[in-house]
Amino acid sequence: MFKKIAVLATVALSAMALSGVATAQGKPADPGKGGRCIAAGVGTLVSLGLIADAAQGKVDYAPLGSQDGGAGLIRVEFDGPAFLSLSTVIGLHRTNPELFAWCDSV
Repeated sequence: MFKKIAVLATVALSAMALSGVATAQGKPADPGKGGRCIAAGVGTLVSLGLIADAAQGKVDYAPLGSQDGGAGLIRVEFDGPAFLSLSTVIGLHRTNPELFAWCDSV
């Protein structure tokens, strides 16, 4: 339980730190939406039981994509396994929220 709380705290702090940083890909049109989108993404990872692995860069995001039988939660067709760092995924939530189905309602 303590490990899970520590991982969640680390993810939350990383998300807060990155939400104020512009990435090389640009800034979102609505900075407030970026933060809400990040929070929705973290919530989705928690609900799927993937947050600890995501914090360690061990999540293959391809099954969440829109290709051949994927969940369609991420609007990207991956060619193969897609292991991304959490900081990269958080950055994409800020710059390209349209890629994530959970960001539609925030």
